Amino acid sequence: MIASLQPYPAYKDSGIPWLDNVPEHWEERKLGTLGVFLKGRGISKADITEVGLPALTYGDIYTRFGVEVKVLSRYTSPEVAADAQQILKGDLLFTASGEAIEEIGKTVLYSGDVPGYAGGDVIILRLKKGGGLFISYSLNSSLGIQQKSAFGRGDIIVHISAAKLKRVIVPVPTPDEQSAIARFLDYVDRRVQRHVRAKRRLIELLNEQKQAIIQRAVTRGLDPGVGLKPSGVDWLGVIPEHWDVRRSKRLFTPSKELARPNDIQLSATQSYGVIPQEEYERHVGRKVTKVFLHLEKRRHVELGDFVISMRSFQGGLERAWATGCIRSSYVVLHPTVTVDADFFTYLFKSNGYIKALQSTANFIRDGQDLNLYNFHAVDLPLPPIEEQQQIAGGVRTAIANIARTAERAAAEIALLNEYRTRLIADVVTGKLDVREAAAALPDEVNEELDDASDGAEADEALDEELEMVAEEVEA
Repeated sequence: MIASLQPYPAYKDSGIPWLDNVPEHWEERKLGTLGVFLKGRGISKADITEVGLPALTYGDIYTRFGVEVKVLSRYTSPEVAADAQQILKGDLLFTASGEAIEEIGKTVLYSGDVPGYAGGDVIILRLKKGGGLFISYSLNSSLGIQQKSAFGRGDIIVHISAAKLKRVIVPVPTPDEQSAIARFLDYVDRRVQRHVRAKRRLIELLNEQKQAIIQRAVTRGLDPGVGLKPSGVDWLGVIPEHWDVRRSKRLFTPSKELARPNDIQLSATQSYGVIPQEEYERHVGRKVTKVFLHLEKRRHVELGDFVISMRSFQGGLERAWATGCIRSSYVVLHPTVTVDADFFTYLFKSNGYIKALQSTANFIRDGQDLNLYNFHAVDLPLPPIEEQQQIAGGVRTAIANIARTAERAAAEIALLNEYRTRLIADVVTGKLDVREAAAALPDEVNEELDDASDGAEADEALDEELEMVAEEVEA
């Protein structure tokens, strides 16, 4: 289906270096010429209620919506709405602030039949004509993001204004063609997301299987026939009868050693543990905030130490995979000689231990940090050191295939998303002509059904292409 798409018959020079050539009948328009810009106001997170009038905040655009939203599932009171900016069907909504410059100006089309209300840091473009879904796809494409990023300002919090958004350029085809392109991209996007959801569900199931293996191994050992005894600790339940239970403060000593002159800066991460900051930046593909103040207070970390990170209650303690230094807000724990670092790496990431950590905090405020007190409040199992090493090796072997399968699924998701990004950019800039393909798609009613009979051939062809894209990970 997509593989058979061809370019347009004729092109012209757009006169815009980043856009290059466009179909000769397309126009290049600034957003300011397509409608009127308005500013959201008057609704904060605290004003969101379970009933009332439909409403949204700028955070909803980042976290809850794609390129279009038809129903607002949050509400606010009529009193708050009276001072807020109303949004209507066909309005384009933009985020005016954010944490990353590449995310600034995230765009969504509101196509709900019921008027809603937008809070502060939402910019609204009320279009003179239709075509909002096409424009939303265009502005969320890689080229749209490139333009909006160029207008973003700020370091820690990035901002963009309506005056800057007015200058963003979009290539604009005829109204009928806009509808055809939006319909085609909507159709493809739903099926890409269906494949992505399936692979994410696979990863979830694999992680559940991995967690079950780890949980049993770190609390029961590897011998299914071993005798058990009550541990006296709620989160542990019963443990092998030859194991001990120790206070965590007896197994790990807080280290207050300050950074050494040649220490490299480390980052404490839930995904990768405590690793060099430069290595973390390579993993995530972006720069992170550097520490410039109070450098003399940074703490030294040894390879094999553990760190109580500011979000330990979400993912267990983090193991240090390198020697260096870390910010003074972290607690560094040095293991005693009775501790095997590999065994406790698995234990600290087990669901049982994480829930036990969570139970030590009252969470009076959002994002509460855990500290040494919370760590000391959870007692730990202690097998003989040789058995700790055996358990760690057994777990490592048992979850190796699971990890490889999960990594493959994650790589497939990345390829599918890259494929989607590239396709959208090619379609909204006219590199590919989708008019015939859009006309051959099932009608709107059947489009909502993945197995609609009227679109079975198109569905099957596209699904085969998407499976081929995902399988490229084998190369």
